[in-house]
Amino acid sequence: MSDALVSPAVGGLLWAGAAGVAAWSARRVDADGDERKVPLMGVLGAFVFAAQMVNFAIPGTGSSGHLGGGLLLAALLGPEAAFLVLASVLGVQALFFADGGLLALGANAVNLGVPSAFVAYPLVFRRILGRSRTRGRVVAASVSAAIVGLALGAALVAVETAASGISSLPLRSFLAVLVPIHLAIGAIEGFVTAAVLLVLWRARPELADPAAPRRPVGRVALGVALAALLTGGALSALASSRPDGLEWSASRVAGAEPAAPAGGVHALVARVQAATALLPGYALPGGRDGARGTSLSGVVGALLTLGVALAGGAALRAFARRGRARMPR
Repeated sequence: MSDALVSPAVGGLLWAGAAGVAAWSARRVDADGDERKVPLMGVLGAFVFAAQMVNFAIPGTGSSGHLGGGLLLAALLGPEAAFLVLASVLGVQALFFADGGLLALGANAVNLGVPSAFVAYPLVFRRILGRSRTRGRVVAASVSAAIVGLALGAALVAVETAASGISSLPLRSFLAVLVPIHLAIGAIEGFVTAAVLLVLWRARPELADPAAPRRPVGRVALGVALAALLTGGALSALASSRPDGLEWSASRVAGAEPAAPAGGVHALVARVQAATALLPGYALPGGRDGARGTSLSGVVGALLTLGVALAGGAALRAFARRGRARMPR
């Protein structure tokens, strides 16, 4: 979501909600004590950042979609670590590439993270998958859960927009366009998620079973990191130029996505975002060399996300060790 779609009150409330979920998730990851997750959080965050840059066209609509990543991260890391990584991805996008608003950052974290990681993953994906990880079950679980997660996230966007008083996007009309297009996007995301899971679980079966013996994940982490750089540096330049599902839906209902107010909180966060953005809109300064700017942005963004997620995971690990050291023996 852009800042134009949320009021300061709604944006602030969702910032608080996202911060609460992040704090709770951090405590759960800390208590889990699985240090394998630290490198995986970094490289998977980099991969999701890069994958989100690859928009794919939705046939017959004039729209496009991209990987959300919440379900994939939850299946590989667990819901709590998935939310933390996805929040890192969104933060890097908003701060350094002006993609998504700073006021709307909490809303974006909630909309992309909570339905997929905390609802669709445990209630749909895990139930369909069961204890059998056959190709058919992985595909069925991934597609079903991705559709549910993205549809719920799209519905939240429409509710938040209505609560923000955006009169040009009435709730019923916006829902009627926004949710169906995200059903299609969810189906494609489900197949991509299944393909990635099948490759990784075949290479390292213990990633699919938390009870399995814990082994180093260095080779897997290196492979995912290389895939992230390839996706961000090469495949992102081939992304569809069509508007994404949210922009397309807003245009269908209102004629164009609403513009943010010129003053107040919106203007303040816009100035902050302009000051922090390294490559606004994933382009070189002045909008020059579109494909080259996109490729550079993909690599830079993947590396930034890798660093942010690794730093967060390392901080959690250090905090856990300090806490254990202070415990009486």
